[in-house]
Amino acid sequence: MMISHKTETLLNAFALFGISAVLLVAFADQLIGGELPCPLCLLQRAGFLLLAIGPVLSVARGPHPAHYGVTVLAGLVGAGFAMRQVLLHIEPGDPGFGAPFLGLHFYTWAFIVFVAAIAASAAMLLLRDPAPVRDHAARPVIAGVSVGGLAIGIIVLLAAANTASTVLECGFASCPDDPVVYELLR
Repeated sequence: MMISHKTETLLNAFALFGISAVLLVAFADQLIGGELPCPLCLLQRAGFLLLAIGPVLSVARGPHPAHYGVTVLAGLVGAGFAMRQVLLHIEPGDPGFGAPFLGLHFYTWAFIVFVAAIAASAAMLLLRDPAPVRDHAARPVIAGVSVGGLAIGIIVLLAAANTASTVLECGFASCPDDPVVYELLR
């Protein structure tokens, strides 16, 4: 079973919406829940933004196997950051960092999502139409809105918001291990 290039592009746009959802949940916890992200948490957020590069390229330039390679590499980097934090809190009785979400800490969820992204990229490589992409105009449009353009726009806004939030939290020095206040807002 092969999937068309148009379907492949739409699936990449949905991947961007999924990455956006992960980052929005992290922001909600930060802004509403009052939990500032630790340095490893910030690296995991950066990993999610790196994870978005492959789908952004597929949506903007048309699907290509190399874009999935970028996604797999970014997923491995992000999974490494998340696993490092999981291993820091694996000792029995360790309460972990931050409040759990649906029974697991965000860094555990991050590891699961990074591994799922790697698996999804592998599946897309197996299922994609091997013919070269010829029609870049065949981009999914729903209700007159470019789904891919919207997904890319949200990712760009989240990248800017993460950058601003990190600068506010850490200032222009190393981020504190256990942040409790925005350094630039003291």
